[in-house]
Amino acid sequence: MTWSQMQPLLEQGTLDTLYMVLWSTLVTILGGLPLGLLLVLTDKGGLLQNRPVNKVVGVIVNVGRSLPFIILLIALIPFTTLVVGTFIGPTAMIVPLAVGAIPFFARLVETSVREVDHGLVEAVQSMGGGIPTIVRKVLLPQALPSLVSAVTTTVIVLIGYSAMAGVVGGEGLGSKAVTYGYNRFDTTFMLTTVAVLIAIVTIVQLIGDGVVRLLARRGRTA
Repeated sequence: MTWSQMQPLLEQGTLDTLYMVLWSTLVTILGGLPLGLLLVLTDKGGLLQNRPVNKVVGVIVNVGRSLPFIILLIALIPFTTLVVGTFIGPTAMIVPLAVGAIPFFARLVETSVREVDHGLVEAVQSMGGGIPTIVRKVLLPQALPSLVSAVTTTVIVLIGYSAMAGVVGGEGLGSKAVTYGYNRFDTTFMLTTVAVLIAIVTIVQLIGDGVVRLLARRGRTA
């Protein structure tokens, strides 16, 4: 396959991959952030200490993290069809991508928030600050660099998931690699697709690391 033939396929595959990853990342943050906070707040000694709730949420998160994505992808076909109207295409793949990434991101959020100095929380409490205030004014701001790093890691995981989603009709670079590379024994196209994926991951990592360093620098000068 010549470059002129590969270029439009790679461009479309890249756009589909970015589309799936962008929207699934947004849904993952919206679902995983409160879930991670809940794991911290309801734990022993937490501001909303509730061991039964913490155990149930922990089990759900652990089960979600333990399922291989390809199995989850197939198992969610009825749910994806119910939500989107189809289980094929980039938009449909947002559902299993987000469902698969939310538990992963929730654990990263939990780890990030646990690193916040508890003395700051106690200081806000002593001034009459409630739980919403503590979350908004202390936990999230103080954990922000670590949370950005967690988002970066999650985006990279989602890029890998999106490649697998291409195997079952999710489009994107994974689909193009299978259809035009593997099935047609086109090694050049396969390697080019891999190179594009590596480039995307590298760019995401560089941007994430840059933002983390900027936030850490601002935190030291604040």
